[in-house]
Amino acid sequence: TNQDAHNNLGNVYKEIGEYQKAMEHYKIALDLNPKNPIIYFNMGKVEKYMGRLEEAVTQYNKAIELNEKYIDCYIDLGNIYYSVQNYESAKIARKVCDEYTAKNPDKPRFVAGSIGPTNRTASLSPDVNDPGYRAITFEELRLAYKQQSEALLDGGSDILLVETIFDTLNAKAALFAIDEIQEERGIEIPIMVSGTITDASGRTLSGQTAEAFLISVSHLNLLSVGFNCALGANQLMPYLETLAHNSEFCISAYPNAGLPNAFGQYDESPEQMADQIKEYVEKGLINIIGGCCGTTPEHIKAIADLVEKYEPRKVVFSF
Repeated sequence: TNQDAHNNLGNVYKEIGEYQKAMEHYKIALDLNPKNPIIYFNMGKVEKYMGRLEEAVTQYNKAIELNEKYIDCYIDLGNIYYSVQNYESAKIARKVCDEYTAKNPDKPRFVAGSIGPTNRTASLSPDVNDPGYRAITFEELRLAYKQQSEALLDGGSDILLVETIFDTLNAKAALFAIDEIQEERGIEIPIMVSGTITDASGRTLSGQTAEAFLISVSHLNLLSVGFNCALGANQLMPYLETLAHNSEFCISAYPNAGLPNAFGQYDESPEQMADQIKEYVEKGLINIIGGCCGTTPEHIKAIADLVEKYEPRKVVFSF
């Protein structure tokens, strides 16, 4: 039918990023049959891709009015509300940072928008019987990361932190999305990258050593590269040394408060953790330091009190 033809043309333009043309064909299809929920769903998709989230919600709700069991609409609405959460969270952090910077202008505060790992990997199959299978595509990851990054930036983030990386291909999708935003908005975004060495194997979950991980991201103009999570400060040391001796970027580290006990809790006190991190600064390994799992405000204070007595690792910035 003519409606199907225009809907299909809209889908083609949507896939190649010609969103205005896609909307033109969807609207023609809708004029031919205003009670087709699929058209509203497709229009909602395009609105979402263009960053018009309120309009996307309107289109999805119209589709649900016509078919209350339209599962894909509910999924996309959930994704939109997730973007709103990122936006509102960044706004809160921005407000607090600005308040404290106003009180002490000599010590400015910055908002780092956190972009954590997904529960899916682009490099590995979740099915041991089908090693070629992937639960998600690079393009799906890119789109999700782009929506999250835009929401974090619009909420007031100064920096984007791609962190807890267990699969570098996932991280590359995030970095590709951020690069798209930089080009589209004509801005430069400071980017921090932080991987995760999963265990004593010295590798990420997708199998990269610290050296391989560094090489994989070094083509970008990063603010920093580092490691976080999974390991305590002592266990993380050799991998930070590898980065510090081979990277021109700032080096970041935020280890766990030791390794978890039998109950999944972390036993290292703030003083114990700070004492271990002392070796980082004595060796001149790091520029940015913090804490991950098991750390509390008391841990961060102990670390901050320690490192203010030391010079950070020497870095020559190229931007």
